[in-house]
Amino acid sequence: MRKITKKASMQDIGYIMGFIFMISIVILITFKVSDTLNTKFQDSSQITTEGKTAFGRINNLFPNVLDNSFMLLVIGLGIVAIALASMVRVHPVFFIFFLLILIIIIFLSAAFSNTYQAIGSNENFVDLADQLVYTSYVMHFLPFIIGVFGFIISFVMYKSLQNG
Repeated sequence: MRKITKKASMQDIGYIMGFIFMISIVILITFKVSDTLNTKFQDSSQITTEGKTAFGRINNLFPNVLDNSFMLLVIGLGIVAIALASMVRVHPVFFIFFLLILIIIIFLSAAFSNTYQAIGSNENFVDLADQLVYTSYVMHFLPFIIGVFGFIISFVMYKSLQNG
């Protein structure tokens, strides 16, 4: 029988960073598509007034639902990563390597943050990105958020060794 190891907390931070970036871009593009479709629906003479009203109402709810879902996702991913880190037993020697890799991941998250901000400040997306308040805020502070998650995870992993 093969032993399953749980030493993936650093990978978890990398996955969280990449997943947050991908989801933020998908939310921004999806909102753009929905907004463009709403404009086409409202301009069309073949669609009934009830259809236009319904699609307009859905499009107005879209940023709040996506934005709140994104914030819930970020918080949930952080909590799950911290919970999983509490189950990992790591020798304190590896703490230095953990911090070095964490620094690299923080720099990568800064690149992802800058990429999102460049896309969000594009003239086609700027109005929509301004409506996604939580998403833009999280992506603006992504390196800090990843750093906080990383330090909490390192504390949880290495503190559990002292407790037994």
